[in-house]
Amino acid sequence: MEKENIAVGLDIGTTKIVAMIGKKNEYGKLEILGVGKSKSLGVARGVVNNITQTIQSIQQAIAEAEANSGYRIKDVVVGIAGQHIRSIQHSDYISRNNPEEVIGDKDIDLLINQVHKLAMLPGEEIIHVLPQEFKIDGQSEIKEPIGMYGGRLESSFHVVVGQASSIRNVGRCIQSSGIELSGLTLEPLASADAVLSQEEKEAGVALIDIGGGTTDLAIFKDGIIRHTAVIPFGGNVITEDIKEGCSIIEKQAELLKVKFGSAWPGENKDNEIVSIPGLRGREPKEISLKNLSKIIHARVVEIIEQVFAEIKAYGHEDPRKKLIAGIVLTGGGAQLQHIKQLVEYITGMDTRIGYPNEHLAGNSSEEISSPLYATAVGLVMNSIQNNTKSAVAIEVEKEVKVVYRQPEPQVQTQYEEEVQVQEQERPAAKAKEPESTETKIRKSFFDKYVDKIRDFLDNAE
Repeated sequence: MEKENIAVGLDIGTTKIVAMIGKKNEYGKLEILGVGKSKSLGVARGVVNNITQTIQSIQQAIAEAEANSGYRIKDVVVGIAGQHIRSIQHSDYISRNNPEEVIGDKDIDLLINQVHKLAMLPGEEIIHVLPQEFKIDGQSEIKEPIGMYGGRLESSFHVVVGQASSIRNVGRCIQSSGIELSGLTLEPLASADAVLSQEEKEAGVALIDIGGGTTDLAIFKDGIIRHTAVIPFGGNVITEDIKEGCSIIEKQAELLKVKFGSAWPGENKDNEIVSIPGLRGREPKEISLKNLSKIIHARVVEIIEQVFAEIKAYGHEDPRKKLIAGIVLTGGGAQLQHIKQLVEYITGMDTRIGYPNEHLAGNSSEEISSPLYATAVGLVMNSIQNNTKSAVAIEVEKEVKVVYRQPEPQVQTQYEEEVQVQEQERPAAKAKEPESTETKIRKSFFDKYVDKIRDFLDNAE
């Protein structure tokens, strides 16, 4: 029997770490087998600042996911975010020696490798090189250049840059947790895969992922990623403001935000009051919901205005760059009451809340369909695209151990022969569908990048 293609995504956030195990069912939908969630300790604004605490949180999430699913995790696809991420636009070209030969993968690889030689600021590294549109001998707007003739191959690129040390710290935490790193994905791209439809990406859409420590932005137009940005503010800053403004502890501030918080102060009446127990026998505190909403509103407006400045920097006001599908909000912050109306009011753009349930199998729990898990679902989808076998059934492992303990050598030999036959048959089991240029580029680049991180970690031992 061929091993199942089990995929695992690990979302290392500022407030929570989520390990998600899933597979594709017979209808092509994503079936979630197990989820593990732990409080994120040692991560601030998407960046690891305490290795030991982060390792403990990862191990806790992994153990919970394994217990829920009955699978043992071997490797994971991890999301990269944080305030150190920035993006740049760049154009480059190559002159081909023989224009009479058709353009192939090696020409595109050559062009991408040329972009990797760009001079970066000290300590920065290129994470992602995403070709946008190609030009062949001056002919523009070519999306798929492979198989065409031409002497000069030119392309505009969206280049995502991050701090090398931050990325290596994430790699170190994963390796120290006893699992392997199989791939890296920019978190806004993972969230986009989970909540956006292809029609929205074609029409033009801005995805805003409001997390605990950062707010991520990804803009798509004509089906191509056009702009990414990470704003170093998220839900935690709102909680901090409530804590300071109401003079209460953080735990109470978070509960107030989740249960009674609203981004629109006009919704609350003056006489709506919540009583909070005092510390160590002190008198309970009475907090007006109108004041609570005013505190939340002020900070949410600041975050949205910063995101809107990035949307303007992309050139949204240019008719050719107009985002017809408007804005999609996702992440934990998207669950705040009336945030959709506030975003529409500030930006003047159509807005909806993005749920990852479009790609999930029908029997998925309501909790997993929440915007909170959009990034984790996107990472599992990314792992499936990479065709990784990231987890094995614990029952299968137990059976294998029992077989190896059999005293008769014949049974053992026969079992080993069967395993060898399966191993030989597996590569030819399924004819692969042709891949697009973008998928090939993304895979080949990430393979190289993950190998580079592995080499670095091995040498650092």
